Amino acid sequence: MNNKIGAILLTFYGLIVFIHSITGFPDGAPADTCVKKRANQPNHGQARSQKLETLPFQVVATSDSYQPGQQIHVHIYPLDGHKVFKGFFIQARDADSNEWIGNWHQSDNTKSIPECSAITHSDNKDKIGATLIWIAPQHKKGKVYFTGTVLQNYGTFWSDIVASVAAVAYV
Repeated sequence: MNNKIGAILLTFYGLIVFIHSITGFPDGAPADTCVKKRANQPNHGQARSQKLETLPFQVVATSDSYQPGQQIHVHIYPLDGHKVFKGFFIQARDADSNEWIGNWHQSDNTKSIPECSAITHSDNKDKIGATLIWIAPQHKKGKVYFTGTVLQNYGTFWSDIVASVAAVAYV
């Protein structure tokens, strides 16, 4: 009898793990994404980042230098116009010190993580693009770069992306 109960509990546990792996983080990356062993990468079981040369999305910032309080837009969009993605995690870093810097404007479908100057998705709906607004520190000017991850789905994602810079990004 104990073997049957054990088998039932093991099956139930496996089902819970499976359901969790399907849903992932539907409300965005947790704050500890910034500081864990594989920083800025999702912890999605055995799944690992895809090679950057296969990235089917473009991440573009409108500038890499900032003045106090300036807003910089960061756009994420598919290269072919048809692919969708489920989520993202983008972080702003000082180009000289590599420290987290600035804040993000939070919208209805984003969640900022001020502890590490990051922004993430807040739902798991398909996205054909995203425009994110970064706000520079009020009393500093300098250079910034934007880095992070775009998730096509739970098991397919690209990490360590660094946004390119273009004065006008086409979305």
